[in-house]
Parts: sequence; structure tokens; C-alpha cells
Amino acid sequence: MTPMPPSSTQQPALGRDDVEPPERTSRGIQSVEVVGQLLKALVRSGRRMALKDLAREAAMTPAKAHPYLVSFGKLGLIEQDSVSGHYGLGQLAVQLGLISLQQVDPVRLTIAELPALAQAMGVTVSAAVWGSSGPIIVRVEEGPRAVNVSMRHGIPASLRYTGTGKVFAAYMPPEVVRAALMAQGEPQAWDDETFHKELVRVRGLGLSQVREELMSGISAMAVPVFDGFGRLALAIAAMGPTAQLDLSPDGHQAGLLLELARRLSQRLGAPTRAV
Repeated sequence: MTPMPPSSTQQPALGRDDVEPPERTSRGIQSVEVVGQLLKALVRSGRRMALKDLAREAAMTPAKAHPYLVSFGKLGLIEQDSVSGHYGLGQLAVQLGLISLQQVDPVRLTIAELPALAQAMGVTVSAAVWGSSGPIIVRVEEGPRAVNVSMRHGIPASLRYTGTGKVFAAYMPPEVVRAALMAQGEPQAWDDETFHKELVRVRGLGLSQVREELMSGISAMAVPVFDGFGRLALAIAAMGPTAQLDLSPDGHQAGLLLELARRLSQRLGAPTRAV
């Protein structure tokens, strides 16, 4: 029997090179984005929540939220308290958070922000971390107008007379600050009532202010950046001629410093109360 020719409805087999690649798109999966609001609500709250409260914060009904919470529970992203029935973040969520904190380098993040900060503020800015016996400047970024001050990478900052130092003095453990003051040759500062009042003000404002304490005509201010455990990670300072640096905590320049500190602290996972 003579073979029949292929039906006109049959399509030839596609070769490897004939297969069209899947369309690339930046669109996500909407359902995942929707249920992600449940996790965000728990993060914003910082505590376990009842189903009705959690659903309300995530802008969905309890009936809609519950199946997703069950699935999250199976994954370990969410867990339910056996007594109250309230929902909180699960073990997997905790592990993800800890790994994220380990992967974030606060100094690297801050250094990347300094050039733009210096230009926006119009003065020299710096970042400092706690060293073996006090604050150490790890980066200096000159502003549009250079300041004739000996400030460079690797030099220590006075706890008593610099904006950077006062931030560390305000937030580091008292015994550590006292030992550092002694190492810097300023043991009397620990008993100085004025100094302690300044530190109380720093903690109240989240901002230190120094008007010509270390050098005539030069003023400075600094802000703290906190890590995911609520500890002081580093300090960011701005320094310049007094006429060019507005020390008012409500001023534009202070606002730029405070906003950067807030953003970096959030990026590092700092608790809301520390930011």
C-alpha cells in the first residue's frame, strides 16, 4: 500500500534551534506579592498578631489570609502560638534574617553614600567605627570646599570634642566609654556634668552638635547608624566652616544626615525603636 502523504494539519517537528525562547518579563506573581503583605504586617508590628488583626493590616479578609498562613507555617516562615493562637514569624524567617545581617557590610554601604552626601550638604563628611580604644575614621569625603583640617582615614576621633566621638560616647556601654576616655588622656570628662548632659541631648536628638570645640571657625555634627541587633554600628559626621554648617537639628543639613542614618539603619535591619 502506498503511504499517505502527511496531513496538512500536521506540523513538522521543531528542531532545537526553532524553539522560541520564553518571553523575558519583569512581571512577578501577583498572588505572592499579595500574601507578602502578611509578612510585612508582622515585621511592622514587631509582635504576634491575631488572625483578624493580621488580615486587616495586610488588607485582606481573615478567610483569605488563613490558607496562606497555613502554607507559610508549613514552610517555617510563620508560626502560630499554641496558647493564644496568634501568629508570628517562624524559624525560617529568623534564619533568613540572620543570614541577611551577616551578608551586609555597614561600612561598605555607608562609604557608597558619602560622595552624594558631601555634595548635598556642601561640606566634608566622614564615617567612623569603634576601634580598640575609641572611634576611628575609616573614610573621609571632601565637600565642594575643602576644609583645612587634619582629618584622614585611620586617625582616632576625640570622644570629648568631636561630633563623631560624642555619638560613640552616647551609645557605647559606659564602661567602654570610660576606659576609652582614659586612653585618650581625658579621664576628667567622665565626671564632667556638662559632658553627660551633652550625651543625654545626643540620645534625645539622635544627633551630636559641636560648635568650634576642637578648632576655631570649624563646627561639626554627627549621627549614629545601628545594626540589626540595635547596636551602634558606626557614626557619620559632617564638618565645615561654622558659617557653612547649620547645626540646627531641624535644619536642611541635619535632615540629610538623619535621613541617611535612618535609611542605613533600616538596611542593616535595626529595630524600629533604635532608628
